Amino acid sequence: MALDRVRQSLVIAGSVVALIGAVVGSGFAGGTPIPKVAGGALSADATLLAPAGPAFAIWSVIYAGLVAYAIWQALPSQAARERQRRAGFWVLASLLLNAAWILSVQAGALTLSVVAIVALLAVLIVAFVVLRRHPGDSTADAVLFDGVVGLYLGWVMIATVANITSWLMTLGFAGFGLSPHAWAIALLGVFTVIGCALAVWDRGRFAPAVASAWGLAWIGVSRLTGSLTSAPVAVSAFAAAALILLVALAVRVSRPGPGRRR
Repeated sequence: MALDRVRQSLVIAGSVVALIGAVVGSGFAGGTPIPKVAGGALSADATLLAPAGPAFAIWSVIYAGLVAYAIWQALPSQAARERQRRAGFWVLASLLLNAAWILSVQAGALTLSVVAIVALLAVLIVAFVVLRRHPGDSTADAVLFDGVVGLYLGWVMIATVANITSWLMTLGFAGFGLSPHAWAIALLGVFTVIGCALAVWDRGRFAPAVASAWGLAWIGVSRLTGSLTSAPVAVSAFAAAALILLVALAVRVSRPGPGRRR
């Protein structure tokens, strides 16, 4: 159908837009590196929930996966597949929102960046739910659809928490009398509950759990090695990372045999 070809073309165009945004956000092509925008509000030592710089290397894996997905979904064999039809436009929306987030932080508009990343998170949740309700039947589905979207979702969950925390800091949020350390530990606790619940609901898929755990672990590293140190927050972050991975593993191991192939 014509709409299928339009979707395939738009996803390819969206991936190009996202890659251009990534290049700009990395500091090339005249852009400002993300840690330096908005007076350093998104740097590794801006808040207690900011991951250390190496954490962002996961974007290379995510972008590589998105490019591979864009090429795969453009194949004639994928055009009319129901799974592509149901999830393709949601992935496209995530690509465009990703670029919008980068443009907003490049402009120093943190409030707009929060709107963009919350919208991105919502879109990825919908895409993940759609894929969960319409299982794939191939390795390509497991890697290029479930795997890429899962990594994307797991990391954006971390990025959303970090972005909102930085935004609140710039607004002068005082924490209602609680210390920043208490707030950070409480938020890590909430995130852990959400991450574990997601692992149970999605039957132990590793991609979102690994991405979330990666971000949490680098929050822990940042709190031990950066200029904004906090041993309690670091321990909480490491524990959260380990627990999410263990829950995902436990759910996966306990699944019936036929379901484990995915």
